Amino acid sequence: MIEKKIGLIGSGQMAQALAVGFIRKGLVSPAEILASDPNDHARQRFHEVTGAGTTDNNLEVMRTQDIIILAVKPQVLSRVLDEIQGRVSPEKLIVSIVAGATLDTLHRALGENARIVRVMPNTPALIGFGASAFAPGRNVRPADVQIVQVMFSAVGIAVQVEERLMDAVTALSGSGPAFVYLFIEALTDAGVRHGLSRDLARQLAVQTVRGAAEMVIQTSEHPAVLRDRVTSPGGTTIAGLAAMEESGFRGAVFAAIEAAAQRAWELSREGR
Repeated sequence: MIEKKIGLIGSGQMAQALAVGFIRKGLVSPAEILASDPNDHARQRFHEVTGAGTTDNNLEVMRTQDIIILAVKPQVLSRVLDEIQGRVSPEKLIVSIVAGATLDTLHRALGENARIVRVMPNTPALIGFGASAFAPGRNVRPADVQIVQVMFSAVGIAVQVEERLMDAVTALSGSGPAFVYLFIEALTDAGVRHGLSRDLARQLAVQTVRGAAEMVIQTSEHPAVLRDRVTSPGGTTIAGLAAMEESGFRGAVFAAIEAAAQRAWELSREGR
């Protein structure tokens, strides 16, 4: 238990995932969670999934809860910040999962003395396998850092980083799932091209990616070491790896991360 009341401004999928994770891990009970959202259907869905309370009033969340998670879309953040401006007491811990919203932007709106933590989760948090990185603001206490670590570990792993690394985090773990989905799709299509049914090819591709990731986790070996163990001299794997290198596979991954990081940087400047 963290012995804090948690409020969420926004009750979409990520807010639901976090609330479910908190409850499942026993950090809080549903009675200690309150989410606000202007959309009736979103509030109803949040309540059905979590059993927690909902409201259409953001200020009610600010008034009654101890930890406030900003879980709105970037395009509505400024409106929400205008609404709650002046309502953030030093006792409140503000946690933002809004993509591109920098600590400076949040401090300008909520006050220089506000306790703010910026977090970048990713969509696998929806099934408890998220990768979240968080950057504490200047007024955050050691106990706040510990609470955020515990909260986001409830839906996967959570690591602390300097805010200057958040664009890289956004590109790697934020956008990364889409890159992996594309790889799975390509593996599947290649299997179909060589005669496998689409269902069988997808099943094999998904389990192969899942198994390879689990091997890295469970063995703690460097991926290159595990790769070498599968690569026999003159065999099929080295032939495939050579073709991937010749096609620029590694360079394409580098370029994807570079483009995503650049776009993350641009979005953080647009939100200022």
